[in-house]
Amino acid sequence: MSQRADRDRSLAAKLNHLFATQTPRSGQEYSNEHVAAAISGKGEVTISQSYIWQLRKGKKDNPTFKHLQALAAFFGVPASYFFDDEVTDRVDAQLAELKSEQRRLNEIASSSDAQLMAMRAGELSPQRRRLVMELLNVVYREQRAERGDRPEE
Repeated sequence: MSQRADRDRSLAAKLNHLFATQTPRSGQEYSNEHVAAAISGKGEVTISQSYIWQLRKGKKDNPTFKHLQALAAFFGVPASYFFDDEVTDRVDAQLAELKSEQRRLNEIASSSDAQLMAMRAGELSPQRRRLVMELLNVVYREQRAERGDRPEE
């Protein structure tokens, strides 16, 4: 049995899955406006953010093939992703594998950054290390506040 056999196979579900899994580096989902502007900006197909919204909500479910091709191209998948469940399953598995590999590479990069920071801090005077630590604490608290985390006690 396929990976998505128990999942919604509608066009809306497939499109929403792409929005959720194919994110920019920031990790936040593309907006309908961004996708519409990127597609329309190429000049081959015009699509509005409201039409994308209707497709994602299932209010429209019969787009033109040109719209499907443009959406597929934006997300880097074949157009058949939207109407061939075997292709959908195969692409979803590849996307999951790619996402996992990206996470692993990001963890390695983060570890390398932390090691480099520690090595450089080790070369500083005690007073300069305290200054760097104070700055790091300010940045850390700002980031926690931006994410809505509770302040540390």
